[in-house]
Amino acid sequence: MTAMNGPILILSGFLLTGLLLAEKKESLKGKLAAKPLLSFMFILTAVVQPHPLPGYYHLMLAGLILCMGGDVFLALTGQKMFRLGLVSFLLGHLMYAGAFFRISETGILFWGGCAGAAGIGVTVYRWLAPNLGSMKVPVVCYIIVISIMLCAAAAVADQSSLNSSGRWLVLTGALLFYVSDLFVARQRFVKKGFVNRLFGLPLYYSGQFMLAFSVGMIG
Repeated sequence: MTAMNGPILILSGFLLTGLLLAEKKESLKGKLAAKPLLSFMFILTAVVQPHPLPGYYHLMLAGLILCMGGDVFLALTGQKMFRLGLVSFLLGHLMYAGAFFRISETGILFWGGCAGAAGIGVTVYRWLAPNLGSMKVPVVCYIIVISIMLCAAAAVADQSSLNSSGRWLVLTGALLFYVSDLFVARQRFVKKGFVNRLFGLPLYYSGQFMLAFSVGMIG
């Protein structure tokens, strides 16, 4: 842990509060003022940690940067921006999965995670399918990739040779990210409402910060 962690988290708490207020007021200007800076905070968090496993760190950093790009795209309006956000997050999940597979081997938790993720993924698709329209293929691809990322996180949690705090940061962060995306999907395809942001954004940023902190605690 570094001396910068406390100030980063305090500032991030204020930014998250500001972002939620902007979402409540549906203020595009407020969202664009708070969201990119808040997302930059999880990148900065990863940068200032120790990096005992450089290969893991570089892949995670790439994923965090891609996710920040996705955050900016989703803050904007329009189908094109949503598609760009989806692609950016999909690539981010691939970076995360690559980082997780780099430091783990498949085991019981991995295969159990795959079975659970497959079942949940099918359920989520059936929930969203009636409203997807032309987005069916992109959404299916996204569900597959985020499920792979979650399975890879389960593989990390199963590696007893790694620091236990880092392992559970990875698994918990990945789970929170996954759940937060359900609120994004609900907002986009099922039912719009501030409640999706109220629950989804804190879950998302908590997950991202956990993944960012993992780079210093995984070795």
